[in-house]
Amino acid sequence: KLGVAGITTAAREPFLAPEGVKNVARRKAVAGSEAEPIVGELGMLTDGERSGEDGYFVELSPGKQHVTIDLGAPHEIYAVLFWHFHNSPRVYLDVIVQIADDAGFTKNVRTLMNNDHDNSSGLGRGAEQNYIETSEGRLVDGKGGIARYVRLYSNGNSANDLNQYVEVEVY
Repeated sequence: KLGVAGITTAAREPFLAPEGVKNVARRKAVAGSEAEPIVGELGMLTDGERSGEDGYFVELSPGKQHVTIDLGAPHEIYAVLFWHFHNSPRVYLDVIVQIADDAGFTKNVRTLMNNDHDNSSGLGRGAEQNYIETSEGRLVDGKGGIARYVRLYSNGNSANDLNQYVEVEVY
């Protein structure tokens, strides 16, 4: 299904994973490119609240920003599911999801998603399509990669230059 300007708005497909797989990001430590967000606290990203209503999202400054979840130990990752602010239609720009073995993202870095078409974030040109953020969140295939850290980048959105995150789950 296509929405405004050919941007994907189709319903999210469910993901398949072995029985017993759980959200290993729940209540885990979160760091960011900004230690103190404009709105909210980084720990809100792994608290289980996905609504995105006022008081339930984190807002970071304009420009390229990121949040990093420390899973506490290496895990086999089947999926990363995340929500940006979704109470009004908007497209988040330069959305990049990476996994790595270290907090500095220098060891065994793998990119799971990248929709930065012009490499304006400096992390490589992405092939994924832009999409309108919805309450279903964005599902990214973890490809069974083993990693301890998950990082999500964004570079503003179609409504303003700010970067909002609601929740991140890692299965």
